[in-house]
Parts: sequence; structure tokens; C-alpha cells
Amino acid sequence: MMAKRVLFIDRDGTLIKEPSDYQVDSIQKIEFYPGVFQYLSKIVQEGEFELVLVSNQDGLGTSSFPEETFWPAQLFMRKAFANEGIHFAAELFDRSFAKDNMPTRKPQTGMLRAYLNNPDYDLTASYVIGDRLTDMELAKNLGAKGIWICNEPDLAVGELSTSATELQSTIVLRTQSWEAIYTTLKLGPRVAYIHRNTLETKISVRLDLDGDGKAKIDTGIGFFDHMLEQIAKHGGFDLNINVKGDLHIDEHHTVEDTALALGMAFRQALGGKIGIERYGFYLPMDDALADVALDFGGRPWLVWKAEFKRERIGELPCELFEHFFKSFADAALCNLNIKAKGKNEHHKIEAIFKGFARALKAACKRNAAANYLPSTKGLL
Repeated sequence: MMAKRVLFIDRDGTLIKEPSDYQVDSIQKIEFYPGVFQYLSKIVQEGEFELVLVSNQDGLGTSSFPEETFWPAQLFMRKAFANEGIHFAAELFDRSFAKDNMPTRKPQTGMLRAYLNNPDYDLTASYVIGDRLTDMELAKNLGAKGIWICNEPDLAVGELSTSATELQSTIVLRTQSWEAIYTTLKLGPRVAYIHRNTLETKISVRLDLDGDGKAKIDTGIGFFDHMLEQIAKHGGFDLNINVKGDLHIDEHHTVEDTALALGMAFRQALGGKIGIERYGFYLPMDDALADVALDFGGRPWLVWKAEFKRERIGELPCELFEHFFKSFADAALCNLNIKAKGKNEHHKIEAIFKGFARALKAACKRNAAANYLPSTKGLL
């Protein structure tokens, strides 16, 4: 018998909207999270997960939050989900306040002892879904993965016993969409971590293909950072890149090795490429027009038709632009065809990077309903 996979699901802010006073003490306050019925029912039908509701309810049973105001709303919510075929194997509520520092309060695992060190459950293949970083720390403490519904400033961040940075490897999806959660659980998360160290450069890359365009880039080359930020912003990827390179020699190794690490990250995050669009292309910018065609077909190739009249843009030698895209294509195993025309050299290369970002976005887009490989060969 296979060990069970579990979805440990927070309630307020995840299944239902969080009210302004953060207390669901009447049926009138219940507003279901958009898409939760449609996509959680599909997860139940297709995903073979056991559902467990795990929620901190501050002061439940005290005068500040009487039982008689809590249960009618909870029972109403339970019935609504049951009517859609969604049943929770357990409903676990911690009643303490944050100041009590109880072992049962998330992110501590006291409420979930029945699942710890239990061979009936595979926690490494399980997920915590919640709208607080404390939910993500709970995932880390369980040895599970985290799906973070990041809607608003996190009021529970003060309860973390670790840093938000240390939770990066636990979080496999940041989203506000239950459709995205369904797709991730159906086809798998698309997050990559690359560490590439040589005698010339030390590089770390974190890439989330299903992010929302957040970037944290530090290569030591200002204009290069600006171009890499375009990839995140216009591709809709979350991208962290940190590079320590031998810039006292020149920029070549930093640009080349960053491209290789970034290409490796895309290759790793795309995984088996099931359900992806595979292809993507182009973008204008003022006087410049960039045509960027891309194919994640498994064959590295670069066609480059762009000339620059200046030796440098910012600190970056123009001769390295072609080398960046060649190195990326080699590492990502993709076909890139890039053409650009224009008068302003800055606009020209920025159009190329933005067009590249949009091509990546189009090619990486996936559809859970298209659960097949986009190739007649059966291999990409």
C-alpha cells in the first residue's frame, strides 16, 4: 500500500477570504476564495490527496471568540465544501494566542503528531497551502513543500522562528490563484536552484517559472542586472541571481557563466516539459524592433542578427550580448533566433531582452488540461 499524500490547508485567507477583523464569527462574514470550489474539487478527483484543515483560531473558546459564534460558520463552510465532493479527513484548530507560544500553534507541529514519523504518510510528497509565512515554516518543519497564497502583508511574520530567506527552498509556488495551485499539483512545481562555482565565478540562481515577476539580481554589472530584471518582469518569473565574478579581469566570465547557470535553471525547472506551449516570440521598443523566436525543443542553436555601433552599453561590452544568448541556448537546450533593428543601441538591446522574456513566458506557459508532450517525437 502506497503512503498517503496530504494537503495541509489553512482556512482563513486560503479557503475563505480573511475578514477585516481577522475573525470569522458569523456566516455573514464568509466569502469563499475565488476558484476554490472548482479547482479544489478537481484536485480531489485527480490528485489522490488526503485533505487536512489546519488553522490557528486565536482565543477560540474564550470571551474574545466564543464557541457559539465560531461553529455555525465552520459547519456552514464544511457543508458547502462537502456539497462539492470536498471532504476533510481532519479539522485541526489551535485555540491559543501567539504570545502563549504553544507547541500546537502553527508553525509548530504539535497538532500534526499523528502524521509525523508515520509510515502511512509521505510528507515529502505532501504540501502545506496557506496565506502566511508561518504556514510555509510549518511545511519546512514537516518536511513537506509549501504553496504560499500571498495576498497581503503577512501579519504573522513576527511568529517565524526562521528567516523568510531560509524558507525559499520550501516554497514551490507563490500565487493568488487556485487554478495555479491545481496546475502545480497536477503537473508538478517548476522551481530550480542552481549553484555554479568555478575558479572564475560563484553563481547562485533561484528560478520560479510560475512567479509574478519579482527579481533580485546582483552580478556586479549594473546594466547586466537591468537586462536580467527584464527577463523576470516581462516573463512573469521570480528570479534571484547572485554572482561573484572576476570583474577585475573583465566582464566575460560573469556574463557567460550567468547565462549558463540561467539556462540550466530553465532546463531544470521545465522538467519533463509536459503541457508547455514550447514556442514563443517578439517585441518593439520605440525606434527598435526585436524579433525573438524560441523553441524548447531540446536542440541548442542560436541565430543572431543584431549589430551594435557602440563598444559598450553601460559597463557591458556589446560583443557579449551574442555570447550570453549562445551560452543560454546551450545550457537550456533551446533554439533561439534573434534579430533586431533600430537607431538607439540601448533600446535595441533592451528590446531584445524584453522580447526574450516574452518569448520565454509564452513558451513556458502550460495547461494542466494539455497533459502531454508537445512533440510528435515523444521526446524534447
